[in-house]
Amino acid sequence: MSNFKTPADSFTIMNEIVLPNDTNTLGNLMGGRLLHWMDICAAIAAQKHSNQLVVTASVDSVSFREEIHLGDVVTLQAQVSRAFNTSMEVFIEVFAQNIPRNEIVKCNDAYYTFVALDSRRKPVRVPELQPGTDIENQRYEAALRRRQVRLILAGKMKPAEANELKNLFLPE
Repeated sequence: MSNFKTPADSFTIMNEIVLPNDTNTLGNLMGGRLLHWMDICAAIAAQKHSNQLVVTASVDSVSFREEIHLGDVVTLQAQVSRAFNTSMEVFIEVFAQNIPRNEIVKCNDAYYTFVALDSRRKPVRVPELQPGTDIENQRYEAALRRRQVRLILAGKMKPAEANELKNLFLPE
């Protein structure tokens, strides 16, 4: 396993069509179904990065900005934004396409966190990530702050220990 990978090494695209069984009584994609698809797509990206099986550790806030309708084609795009010791943060975007009207709308995005597991189901180190583009660098740098927020909310870090977050608010 290489010590370094780029976000492109984990890039994953997944397409689904919204069928009647996927919708609520309004004819829109159920939120739970979308979260299921997002989890699968993001997990594939994390597995491609780590070359290991992965489990979902957390999902950052997901808001449903645009409705996704019966018959729409949903495109999910995911890639690892940062690798830590045994965990990886994955950025995922969701687009809905109405093919007859030739319309594509970005519906939402989110950050998922996965932990890589070895054959004994124990956490295992993952390769470091080397961002290349400006947006990859921005996501990479901000990932440490997002991680600190997740750890504080989970009770695994004290706010006073979140130096990256404190640096946003304290003068130099």
